[in-house]
Amino acid sequence: MAEEPDIQTQIAHGLGLLRDKLGIHATGLRAALPRARRQLPRRVGKDLKLLADAEPLLAHPKLRQTVDRASLSAAAGALTRHLEGIDKADRRKGWWLGMLGGLAFNLLAFSVLLIVVLIWRGYL
Repeated sequence: MAEEPDIQTQIAHGLGLLRDKLGIHATGLRAALPRARRQLPRRVGKDLKLLADAEPLLAHPKLRQTVDRASLSAAAGALTRHLEGIDKADRRKGWWLGMLGGLAFNLLAFSVLLIVVLIWRGYL
């Protein structure tokens, strides 16, 4: 009986980390699952699905006894460890660098295309 609130606390903590680290604002893991699975590695996504499937069972007193507490605790721990390792500033910097890299490539491709067209038309 003492482990049940602990698992629910771990699930609530994981949901809070999903909000903080990935920006997923959902009321439960089931609602956060589609968007979070795109941003998480496959093994962590499977753990998230396991927790999302067990979340409604943990809310029911009789069905709570049917869940495997050890696997849920391990899944919650893996999810928490992965989400705590995410650095928001590094993700933001990576996004900006990716955006600037794409912009630089597009400008370079446009410049090459412009030079080729100018040479072809006889202006250079």
